[in-house]
Amino acid sequence: MIASRHSGVRAKHRGTLVLVEGCALQFIGLAVLVAAVACAMTPSATSLSVVLIVFGYGQGLVMAPLSSAVLASVKPASAGSASGMYGTTAQIANASGVAAIGAVFFGVEAAYAARLALFIAASLFALAIVTLGRISVMDASRICLMPNYRSR
Repeated sequence: MIASRHSGVRAKHRGTLVLVEGCALQFIGLAVLVAAVACAMTPSATSLSVVLIVFGYGQGLVMAPLSSAVLASVKPASAGSASGMYGTTAQIANASGVAAIGAVFFGVEAAYAARLALFIAASLFALAIVTLGRISVMDASRICLMPNYRSR
């Protein structure tokens, strides 16, 4: 909630760069989470919660302005339909991502070890974050170069 409020203000000043910043925070939080689990046999709840706060703040920076960036090029007459399609696509993508990464995690955990499963699942998740950041930058630059684009 805090990050989504900050992201609106940041998006006004930084534009779609806030999406990349949010992805970077998510990536950092995920990397530190994996490092904490790899280094400590049983990480404390406090250390895990601090790391997850960083990750969650990055998530909040991404999710709030993402819909604005995606819907920026839609004509006002089609805004309702586009918003519905965006929401549906986001829900399906989230559920599919959780299912796929969960399947990989539990498959590797059953065959090898939980730490290896965490590392592989986190690597896949990090790859998804980097891909989202790259797509966000490419789409934002394409939208801003459109002849009818007006910054809001």
